[in-house]
Amino acid sequence: SVPFLIRLFPILLTKFVFLNFLAFPFFVDLHRPELLLNNTVNLYLTTQPGVTVGIWHTIPGSRGAEAQGKDQHWYEEALADAHPVIIYLHGNGGTR
Repeated sequence: SVPFLIRLFPILLTKFVFLNFLAFPFFVDLHRPELLLNNTVNLYLTTQPGVTVGIWHTIPGSRGAEAQGKDQHWYEEALADAHPVIIYLHGNGGTR
């Protein structure tokens, strides 16, 4: 009966393949990444009027001792130094 249901309702296939209705990991506040990763802070960038993108900025391990106890302003200034920035885009419907 599953192939028949998928044939009738193809949207079911995308829902169960991508699981975009499920937020994972469970019971974790993704607005506070410092609880999950060391030397990480949550920032918000406004790309267009009405569009805000949340990002996590993680300092490399070599700068970990320097980042201890620093506030969000220090992390924002660290983005402007000569070190390269790696952008990783990921998410699903529950966490975007």
